[in-house]
Amino acid sequence: MTENPSRRTILGALAAVPVLAGASGAVPSRDLVHIGTWKGQNVHGAWFDPVRGDLTPIGPVGVADADWSVPHPTLPILYVATLEEDGVVYTFRVDRQTGTLTKTGEVATGGAGMGGGGVSFIAVDRPSSTLLVANFEAGLTAALPISRTGVLGPPTSVAQDTGSGPNPRQNGPHPHHVAVDPTGRFVLVADFGADQVFVHPFHRATRTLSVGGSYRTAPGSGPRRVAFHPDGRTVYLLNELTADLQTLRWHPEGGLTHRQTLPTNAPDHTGTTSASDLAVAGRFVYTGNRGENSLVVHAIDPRTHLLRPIQRVPCAGVTPWSFSVHPNGHWLLVANEASNTVNVFGIDRATGRLTDTGRSIPVPNPDSITFCRR
Repeated sequence: MTENPSRRTILGALAAVPVLAGASGAVPSRDLVHIGTWKGQNVHGAWFDPVRGDLTPIGPVGVADADWSVPHPTLPILYVATLEEDGVVYTFRVDRQTGTLTKTGEVATGGAGMGGGGVSFIAVDRPSSTLLVANFEAGLTAALPISRTGVLGPPTSVAQDTGSGPNPRQNGPHPHHVAVDPTGRFVLVADFGADQVFVHPFHRATRTLSVGGSYRTAPGSGPRRVAFHPDGRTVYLLNELTADLQTLRWHPEGGLTHRQTLPTNAPDHTGTTSASDLAVAGRFVYTGNRGENSLVVHAIDPRTHLLRPIQRVPCAGVTPWSFSVHPNGHWLLVANEASNTVNVFGIDRATGRLTDTGRSIPVPNPDSITFCRR
C-alpha cells in the first residue's frame, strides 16, 4: 500500500485542486500558520497560500516552549500549551499582518513537582467559552474560563485521572488529548498513561468537569488521540504504543464500546512502534506513524462508519509528530520533528488520497501546526 507518486501524479493532483474564490471572485488572502517546536524556545510563523499550497517561512514570532496551540474563535489571540512546571498555558495577542506574538498572560493548571508539568493538548469549547487543557505530567484535565476579551482565568474545574500501564512511560495517568462530544455534555480524555479513555461529564453553564466512567484499552497501548465522526455516534481512537486505530460506538449516556481495531503499521513492520496523530476529514481518517515515517489514510464506510485502509505514503521527512488539515480540506501540513521540516501534502477530496507536493520549510523540531485564518 506504500506509494511513491510520480511527477506526473503530483502535477495532476495539484491541478485538480480548485481555485477557491468568494462571491466577488476574489482569491482569499494567505493564512497565518503558527508552528510549535518540541523542547524549543520559540513559536515559528509562516504564511500559507490555500490556493496554490505555497508555504513561506516568517521565522520565530514568539517566545514559548510550545507543545500545542489553538486560536481564539474570533479574536486575534493564540493560546499556547507549554512544557513549563505547573502546567502553564500562555496567552498571546496575534499581529495578523506580521504573525508576531505578544504575550499578554499565563495561567497554571497544576502539576508542580510532577517532573515537568507539561501540557500535551488544549482545545476551545466555544459554546461555553472554555479552554480545556490536558495536563500530561499532572494526570489531570482542567477547564479554564475564557472572558469576552479572551483573557484566561484560573481553572474552574479539574478532573484527576487515575491508573497506570506496563510501559515504563506509563508510570501514572497522562492525559494526551481531549474532545467534547457533540451534545457538549461529556469530555473524552485519551489517557496515554492509564490505558483508558475517560468520559468526564461536563456542565457547560458552570464549566464543571466531573469524574465519570472510562473505556479501557489493551495494557500498554497508550491512547493518544480521539476524534468524533461528524454524525456524533462513532469515535475513532489512535493508540501510540501499539500504533493501532480503533473504531468505537459512542452511546449518548456517556459510554464507549469497541467495534474494530486496525494496525497503522505495515505488515512487514519491524523496530519502533509509535503512532502520532489523528484527523477526521470528510469521508476519510488520517493517521501519522512515527515508527515508519508514514501517513496512513482510511476510508469511512458511509453506512457502518467502519474503516478501510486505502493508502500509506512516506511523510516526506522523519518523525511526523503531528499534522493539520487546512479548513478548506485540500491540504495537509506535517510537522516532521526529527528532520526539522514542515511538509505540504495535497488532498484529493474525492478519493481522500495524499500527494506529496515537494514543498516544505525548515523549522527546528516542529511538533504542532495551527492555522490562524485572517
